[in-house]
Amino acid sequence: MKRGYIGIALCTLVAVGGALSLPSCGHSQKLVSLQVQPQTFTFLEAYLPPPAVNGTEQYTVIGTYIHPPATMDLTSQATWKVDDGVVTMSTPGLFTPAQGACGGGDISASVPEGTGGAGNVMFAFATVTVDNPASELCPGGGKLATLAVGVVGTGSVVSLPAAINCSQTGGICIATYDVGSSVLLTASAIPVTWANCPGASGDTCVVSIPTGGAAVSASFN
Repeated sequence: MKRGYIGIALCTLVAVGGALSLPSCGHSQKLVSLQVQPQTFTFLEAYLPPPAVNGTEQYTVIGTYIHPPATMDLTSQATWKVDDGVVTMSTPGLFTPAQGACGGGDISASVPEGTGGAGNVMFAFATVTVDNPASELCPGGGKLATLAVGVVGTGSVVSLPAAINCSQTGGICIATYDVGSSVLLTASAIPVTWANCPGASGDTCVVSIPTGGAAVSASFN
């Protein structure tokens, strides 16, 4: 009988010891993987008159935890860094091309492995590129240029070769063409007033694409 009690007591001690040796699920949640999304993104800088903004891109950072298992969006909690100054960040993970920037950079996000800021810090990386096809210093370099078309009033403008179909009143439509090529713009109605288009005649405007790109507008009365 005594041996039976001793056996039960030993089993109880082993069970308690095993439980104590397990990770504390409530207090030691640990980050085991971290990923920045998207992994890569390219801003195509267009020829736009200031103060136009050439777009934004939202990066997010996703963390996977154990004890207990969980997947979390850590975008607002992460510490973000970007090298080379090609982009700037306004809110966590929201990047915009820096003025006059060209080239590539690395984006990193870091988050502590444990809850409450405990443990080591885990890093995840992504890349970003700002490419202006009109600039010889950029990856796309010098062979292409952009044509921006603005529309004011009620009307639209289409291009030949077909790439622009613009009816955004007060907005700007953009397309990329070979440097030196000619683009025929046709307005949907007359009278129309063309700006920055020496080759304008009636409802048409012919643009010879320069190295630095061009911007024209069509105003409908």
